[in-house]
Amino acid sequence: MFLVFVYLWLYFCRLQGVFTDEVKSVSVMEGHSVTLHINTADTHTDDLIMWSFVTQESRIARVNREANSVLVYADVHDGMFRDRLQVDDQTGSLTITNITTQHSGLYHMTISGQQETSYTFNMTVYARLPLPHITSYCPQNSSSSSVSTCVLLCSVMNVTHVSLSWYKGKSLLSSISVSDLNIRLSLPLEVEYQDTNTYRCVINNPITNHTQHLNITQLCHKCSDPFTHIVVICCVVGSVMIVTALLILCICRKHTNTHQEEAVQTGEEEITYAETTFCKRQTHKQVRSFNEVITPAF
Repeated sequence: MFLVFVYLWLYFCRLQGVFTDEVKSVSVMEGHSVTLHINTADTHTDDLIMWSFVTQESRIARVNREANSVLVYADVHDGMFRDRLQVDDQTGSLTITNITTQHSGLYHMTISGQQETSYTFNMTVYARLPLPHITSYCPQNSSSSSVSTCVLLCSVMNVTHVSLSWYKGKSLLSSISVSDLNIRLSLPLEVEYQDTNTYRCVINNPITNHTQHLNITQLCHKCSDPFTHIVVICCVVGSVMIVTALLILCICRKHTNTHQEEAVQTGEEEITYAETTFCKRQTHKQVRSFNEVITPAF
């Protein structure tokens, strides 16, 4: 049991490159190809060469020079190396094509034969760089003294292991960096409207860079005084209140006139259709009858 433990420990140390004299650093851009070269003087015709991806603790290729055979373990880790690995059966060098950021990490190679030899490569894959985007804006706390200046913001989205910098001509003005976070990176700059110097925003990593030049005339527009905004808002609110009051007054007058017209029409209808009752007077008839009684006939 103890011997098994010692064997496993020695194997793990070999994978980690403990017995390697040096670790070679390799940098490559995403989408490119990279070849991990070894010294051909260390190889012999009967050697057995093993490649391992130490970061995931897995074998990825095996070269048996005596049998003239090459075996690639392309399906490890959900096929992240599928159709990407190429091994030179003569030198043992490993090539990874169409590389992605997932392939960053430690790669270890051992040569077993007449002499034990090992190599370790620390590979860093950098993502493609976006082009910086420059915009202008008016700060909320801007004062009358800042009306003559233009505030700019240079931004990049979803970046890691990059630096973002402002340059005035060839002079570095400011810079900000991000290491292992996939975030939005922004860097402000304040210039005068009448400035005639050349400015540029640069994003870079250890391999490449992208530059966006500043056009002050196109991007910079004067910010108005905050007091002006307050006056404009008050005028707009006052105008809305006056218009609303006039509308309410017109509606009330129209409503009153409508009621008056309805009342007049109702009165006319009552007069037109009212029924009149006449009472007969009986006084003259009674007097006549009395005269007829008392008057003698001749």
